[in-house]
Amino acid sequence: MLHAPVRVITVEREYGSHGAEFAHDLAVRLGWRLLDSELVSGAARMAGVDAKTAAKFDERLDPWYYRYGKIFWRDPVYVTAMSGEEKIFDSERMLELIRDEILEAAKQGNCVLVGRGSACALAGQPGCFHIFVYATARAKKEWFARAFPERAQHAEQHLAAFDRRRAAVIRRFYQQEWCSRGLYHMLLNSCIGTEAMISAVECAAGLCATPAGAAAR
Repeated sequence: MLHAPVRVITVEREYGSHGAEFAHDLAVRLGWRLLDSELVSGAARMAGVDAKTAAKFDERLDPWYYRYGKIFWRDPVYVTAMSGEEKIFDSERMLELIRDEILEAAKQGNCVLVGRGSACALAGQPGCFHIFVYATARAKKEWFARAFPERAQHAEQHLAAFDRRRAAVIRRFYQQEWCSRGLYHMLLNSCIGTEAMISAVECAAGLCATPAGAAAR
């Protein structure tokens, strides 16, 4: 049950489910800010790196051998040799910066946040409504075949691999299961269409326009 007016909506999505497009249309309908790739570019600005570099780390973990190496870098013997101001930019650092952006955006309110662990970062916070968008395997494969015809034969493998990467990021950084139903207020099958999805969210989140004359009843 929601006890505070909803001012923040997070949208997590399966790859190929059109969840990002839905989030865009929802933000337009509500007149709210959309933060999708903007979260990545914002992290890049804070870290002082270019957007293309940051994009390489988007919803991906660093390679296992890199993470293993960082265990040694954090050893006091190695840390003392480094400047106190020095910050290595990698997936972990970007996720930290993105989490800061998510928390700041939630303070301002009236925004739709797409992926990047936003549901986990804002779990339990009042005024936040969390959505997970999925689609049937057939619908996702058809989308993939249209978008990447040269790889259509292996659509299922590509779709699954992308979602596994997203799940691995959330599991490592937030210790949560990306598609766990308990993280979300609403699960939406995008096959019902964007308009139906938006209407369902508006009603469930208490954002429906009050019908004319309702207050007089």
